[in-house]
Amino acid sequence: MNPNRKKKNHVPIRLNILFLSVFILFSVLVLRLGVIQIVDGEEYERVSEQTENVTAESSAPRGKMYDRYGRVLVDNNPEFALTYIRTQNTNQSERLDLARKLAELIEKDSEEVTDRDLKDYWIVTRPEEAKQKLSEQEWENLDSTEAYKLQIERIDDKDLAEIKADETELEVAAIKRAMDNGYALSSQTIKMGLTEDEIARISENLGELPGVDIQADATREYPYGETLQTIFGNVGHIPRESLTYYRIRDYDRNDQVGISYLEKQYEEYLKGQKEKQKFVTDKSGEPIGEPEVIEGQRGNDLVLSIDIDLQQQVEEILEEELRDARKYGATRGYVVMMDPATGEVLSIAGKAYNNGKYTGRTFGVIGDSYAMGSTIKGATVLTGYQYDVINPNDMLVDEVLRFSNGQTKSSYTSRAMGRISDLVAIQKSSNVYMFKIAMMMAGYDYEPNKRSSYNPEAYNQMREAFSQFGLGVPTGIDLPGESAGLNGGIGVFGNLLDLSIGQYDTYTPMQMAQYVSTIANGGYRIKPHLLKEVHEPSESDTLSNTVLFQHTPEVLNKVKMSKDEVEHIQRGMWMVMNTKEGTAGTNYNFFQSDDYVAAGKTGTAQIGEEYNLTLVGFAPYNDPEVAFSVVIPEVNDSSSGFVNKKIGGRILDAYFDLKNKAKVPSGSEIENKDKE
Repeated sequence: MNPNRKKKNHVPIRLNILFLSVFILFSVLVLRLGVIQIVDGEEYERVSEQTENVTAESSAPRGKMYDRYGRVLVDNNPEFALTYIRTQNTNQSERLDLARKLAELIEKDSEEVTDRDLKDYWIVTRPEEAKQKLSEQEWENLDSTEAYKLQIERIDDKDLAEIKADETELEVAAIKRAMDNGYALSSQTIKMGLTEDEIARISENLGELPGVDIQADATREYPYGETLQTIFGNVGHIPRESLTYYRIRDYDRNDQVGISYLEKQYEEYLKGQKEKQKFVTDKSGEPIGEPEVIEGQRGNDLVLSIDIDLQQQVEEILEEELRDARKYGATRGYVVMMDPATGEVLSIAGKAYNNGKYTGRTFGVIGDSYAMGSTIKGATVLTGYQYDVINPNDMLVDEVLRFSNGQTKSSYTSRAMGRISDLVAIQKSSNVYMFKIAMMMAGYDYEPNKRSSYNPEAYNQMREAFSQFGLGVPTGIDLPGESAGLNGGIGVFGNLLDLSIGQYDTYTPMQMAQYVSTIANGGYRIKPHLLKEVHEPSESDTLSNTVLFQHTPEVLNKVKMSKDEVEHIQRGMWMVMNTKEGTAGTNYNFFQSDDYVAAGKTGTAQIGEEYNLTLVGFAPYNDPEVAFSVVIPEVNDSSSGFVNKKIGGRILDAYFDLKNKAKVPSGSEIENKDKE
């Protein structure tokens, strides 16, 4: 047998096996394709048209606020909210029908409904009348947007009168307005604070209310009543002028945000993480199946530098003394207490008389500015040191100054103190000593009844020196809307002298607190702040141990005067409160305590027929731990019962009383110690 022939016979067999295998594989493939196309085709086509990038978000409770010792100042009061999520295919008519059903189940306030909202509602509910607002030619020539705009313009008060006269229709309009806010598949709040009856009625009818749901929410609650409420701020809808700012930060237009003061300042910390419902939709935008729920989280908690016990006592003292000074025309007052070493604000208070009672005006601490009088004389003397027109302990003559235009200026009416030092000038509040510093800075060669030229650059020099202490510039406090005070503006020579004694430019109570703190700590202008720490939210009623942020003191600048020069002025301020000749000294007995030794400066600024009474100070003198400012503006008597000094003495007493109580061990601690 030929071996080569035997080998040839095996080749066709192998090819047959290969062809058979290929045939079987193709058969399986064809069968599988048939199953995919015929059996599962519709399912795969539906899946291919799905998208997973549509989410609906629900609001989450905001973070709480605590005082420096962990006591809750701003809390959340649990509430139930009625929410609505509309699909992309829900039309105006369907939403109107739903709004009418909801109006039968809940009570909805219509105060926020504007005429513009009612015009939109009028077009939807009165289509035939709305169509007649345009001529046939206008309908033909205008696109839909232009036509709608023209319809809105032509709707008048007479058209809206019927809606405004019908409370039920107004309620429907208010509900529909809330439903129309936002975008498809975004959660809109229809009503906060549902009653138990409303919850029951809605729950019974949820099957007939597509897109409607009841969700847990919260509103702000203040355990200490009106105390500090104005500084905490308010929460509300995004202001129209800020909509772009929030939209690019992924807010919905119907979200609640902080709109003033601390709520606004720390919105990024306080806002919660929203609960998200992730929808799978078909090609037309309709949801398919149940959404995936991603749980939200309450906002972060703020720890403020405020001591709420001290704050309450300060507000009580301020109101009591203002009531007592009403006979002198006192209608408002302000107090700031802060740590001069750290800038931590311990108490910030404002009160104003309004309709027979005193209400909170704490925002005035950073927003209202006044001529502060002699309290700024420490800055004037230090300015003299900086520009080398005087040195510590230099003697100048306090006399009646007589100018060529017949005007006279003196310290007390027509009295003169004679030859005095800078410290005595602060102690007894000499105006003339300050005038002479200003004149020397301006190159004014004073001689009685004679004219002299002067350099107006002295204005800028004095203001620049004052700004080192925070006078005339923003303090940087962590609150929106701070005023920098007002520049007097008119640069004539006499006004320069008034600037040197605090009767020309105006400053805020917060600027005065920063100013005296700068002197108290040896010359460092510290940025005042209310935020102390930020903590992660806790599931309990106490602060969590996870600290996300901790404030550290921020030095804005150091004054150009030397430490010795600043300490020299501290000595003069000690003399104000601890000598018989001082303007708040031992003869007055306002600052004589076994708990502390204080230093400070009084001020009286005359503005027309009224006076601004002011006071700044710090204690203890040798190691300052608290600085303060008191401002009582626009009274009709230059003494007014010493209301500024009474308040200053009482708030310092309150601070040190609380400090001493904190040092006293509790009864159980004493008992346990005795047993040991």
